Amino acid sequence: MRYTRNRADAEDATQEAFIRAYGGLRHFRCESSFYTWLYRIASNCARTLLKARTRDLPSSSIDIRDGDTAARHQTHLQEVETPEELTLTDDIRGVVNATLESLSKEYRAAITLREIDGLSYKDIASTMSIPVGTVRSRVFRARDIIDRQLRQVYDGGLGRDTGGSTFPTEKSTAA
Repeated sequence: MRYTRNRADAEDATQEAFIRAYGGLRHFRCESSFYTWLYRIASNCARTLLKARTRDLPSSSIDIRDGDTAARHQTHLQEVETPEELTLTDDIRGVVNATLESLSKEYRAAITLREIDGLSYKDIASTMSIPVGTVRSRVFRARDIIDRQLRQVYDGGLGRDTGGSTFPTEKSTAA
C-alpha cells in the first residue's frame, strides 16, 4: 500500500511478489535476511505495476465534444532538459550506483533499506538483526561515502554541510 496507495493494485503486486519469490527461491543465497529479500521483491513488483499503470493512462482527459470545458483546462508545457542537464543527471546516477556497488554489503543493505525502501531505523535494525545505533551509523557513513564521491561530479553532493569533521579520526587544523 505504501507504493500503490490502492488496495487492488497492492493485492496484485503482493500476488506477483509471492509468485516471483516462489519461482526464485532456489536462487536465494542467504546473504541477507529472508525478510529483506522478500521485501525487495515486493517493492520491485509494486514499482513495476505503477510504471505499467502510468503507461496505460490516457494522455488527455479533455472531452473534445465539450468546447467550453476544454477551454477551461490549462495546458502545461513540459520542461525539456538540456543536453548538459541530461549528461549531469546520467553522471550523478552513474556515480551513485557505482558507489553503492562499492560499499560493503552491510552499508549497502542499510542505506538501501533506508533510502530506497523507506524503512525506519527500527525496522532496519530488526531486519538486519543489529542495534538501531549500528543502523544509524551505517546509514550515516554510507551517505558520507556517497556524498564524497558525488562531489567529484556535482558540487552540491547530497546537499550535506561539509563544514565540520565527518569522523572523529580525522584531524582538523585550527587556524
